[in-house]
Amino acid sequence: MRSWIDAQKKLLPDLLEFMQKRYRILQYIRLMQPIGRRALSGSIGMSERVLRAEVQFLKDQNLITITSSGMHVTSDGDELLNLLEDVMKELLGLKDLEKKVKSLLPVEEVIIVAGDSDLSPWVKKEMGRACVACMKEKLSDQSIVAVTGGTTMAAVADMMMPDPKQHGILFVPARGGLGEHVENQANTICAKMAEKATGNYRLLHVPDHLSQEAYQSLIEEPAVKEVLQLIKSSNIVVHGIGDAITMAERRKTSREDMEKIKQRHAVAEAFGYYFNQAGEVVHKVQTIGIQLEDIKRVQHVIAVAGGASKAKAIKAYMKQAPRSILITDEGAARALTGEPHPLT
Repeated sequence: MRSWIDAQKKLLPDLLEFMQKRYRILQYIRLMQPIGRRALSGSIGMSERVLRAEVQFLKDQNLITITSSGMHVTSDGDELLNLLEDVMKELLGLKDLEKKVKSLLPVEEVIIVAGDSDLSPWVKKEMGRACVACMKEKLSDQSIVAVTGGTTMAAVADMMMPDPKQHGILFVPARGGLGEHVENQANTICAKMAEKATGNYRLLHVPDHLSQEAYQSLIEEPAVKEVLQLIKSSNIVVHGIGDAITMAERRKTSREDMEKIKQRHAVAEAFGYYFNQAGEVVHKVQTIGIQLEDIKRVQHVIAVAGGASKAKAIKAYMKQAPRSILITDEGAARALTGEPHPLT
């Protein structure tokens, strides 16, 4: 495929530019549908005059429909996007980038989507879509899926779709998290995933931060004990990776602990653990749910994190998490490999 693309670039460079532009428009409509032309124009940085002609072309090809609520991708459009995905990844150099990132990190697989979620929020949805596709490959009947909270996991839930071939899927929150905003709590995300996948779910109604006394008391509660057992039995864990200081601030960490996190140079957070650049745990929050040692026993672990600002956090956490599948974006991947982003 690489040689074919190189030949196309030499003989018909305009053709590849047109294909890339129309693919990007179609991809964005799928992620944000229904969306109006004005909103689309502002989001992808294309004038309404130019976009009007492109939208008409896509409509004439039966790739999109236009209704009073906005534009939608048709089944033909969806099929075309899936068909072109590998070609576009090769064209954008993402296949080579995946190999480079995989050689740098002790991971099982790397999946990279185009763009930088720090600059374009819609890229987070594309990571969510890639994560859902990856999950579907790993899911089997009666699978138990544990999910964490956070904005990236919320994007994964938004992209979740039912699969008639899979039955009895159970979604559980990987940890307690009543301290987060409701829409970003693991419980909320778990329930939304289950609803959109037509699966089942169980919730864990416990706070994110606990004293030792409260922790010991709660884990003996029968309802909590039962959900904890399901969490420990999960065969798929899907989680985000956070920047240490950002996560500590979001969780209203005490001044004393915040100083400890800063003094020990923490750069990453996952599952309530804070890691320095060497991947060492420098602080841990007492939480009910999955623990770092449990991850080693899980059959499939999928980490989803993107944006150039997350590169240090991804690199640090992955030193603790071999065998993971990493789903990230071009911004984080290029920051990890030290390559300039084409848009900068």
